[in-house]
Amino acid sequence: MFPEVFHIGGFFLPTYGLLVAMAFLTALWVTGRLAAKSGLNQESVLNLGIYCALAGIAGAKLLMIALDPAIRDNWHEIFSLSTLQAAGIFYGGFLAALATAIVYMRRKYLPVLKTMDAFAPGLAVGHAIGRLGCFSAGCCWGLPTRLPWAVTFTNPRANQLVGVPLGEPLHPTQLYESLGELVIFAVLYFRFLRPHREGSIISLYFVLYGMLRFLVEFVRSHDPQSNPLTGPFSTEQWISLTLVAIGFGYWLFARNRQRITRVTSPAATNAG
Repeated sequence: MFPEVFHIGGFFLPTYGLLVAMAFLTALWVTGRLAAKSGLNQESVLNLGIYCALAGIAGAKLLMIALDPAIRDNWHEIFSLSTLQAAGIFYGGFLAALATAIVYMRRKYLPVLKTMDAFAPGLAVGHAIGRLGCFSAGCCWGLPTRLPWAVTFTNPRANQLVGVPLGEPLHPTQLYESLGELVIFAVLYFRFLRPHREGSIISLYFVLYGMLRFLVEFVRSHDPQSNPLTGPFSTEQWISLTLVAIGFGYWLFARNRQRITRVTSPAATNAG
């Protein structure tokens, strides 16, 4: 709807970029608080968040390049301004950040499951804010619909930057996902504050977000050529189903094996 905050000459501040920056800072703040409550090294966790953000940006771009037929057919588009400004594909960033996190946690001797639990709520709230950026830019738009809450993009700049159709009522898929992520954040946050098994928060995130994204993808616009996988689902839906399976699989495996982790404040820990 509002792809630019302001425009001066050839320079403009994209609304998407501003909201993504806010999303990152909010996610980092939430993660830092939860890391402290879990007794984790807060500095190491915050550094991990920065490394994951950088890896996420690169991973999102790489998956977008791999799946975009226009870029695949003309590799020069990789270096175009539109490609550099594009948000990329979330799952590419998520998988790259996850791989980076695992390597970093092993090198810094951070407990993997406990650390990932601390990251899960922040990831959800950051993604919720980031999807508002998508809505502002017009990217990740939905299929045409006549539902009363349909949105119609009219800004020519949005069409120029991301290619969103103008003057056509569409499913607000960005808002569906943003609202769903806010609900997931609330569930994860309050679950984190209660006694829980290590790994249960991140596995719950895998299940809840995987289900949310799987459903949203049914009303999201796709280029058929961008799906190299066969079958009735998009690439993002196959990844979503994999996340759900991993989350449920871990829950079944760890239900009677993992010890209960009680969240305490630093003051209470020192007093003990």
